[in-house]
Amino acid sequence: MRDLDGRTYAAATVDLRHLQLSALAVAVAMAVSGGARGLEAAAVCTDADGVPDADFDVVRDLAGSGVTVWVTDPTGDPHSAPTT
Repeated sequence: MRDLDGRTYAAATVDLRHLQLSALAVAVAMAVSGGARGLEAAAVCTDADGVPDADFDVVRDLAGSGVTVWVTDPTGDPHSAPTT
């Protein structure tokens, strides 16, 4: 993820017994805690069949609409680049 100031954030999914967060949610939380005012774009590498709508909602919470979220498989081949 890249914020409006050019800072980048990398994150992984958290799947603990009492805490579950997607990689996008972790990256957004890191950006917010660092004072980001918005986002330029985000990318997700996953072997799942897509990204849950809730993850796009999290991105919209910080960035508003119109932010591209690139989705690739583990080899880096793009699946899609939906805009929030």
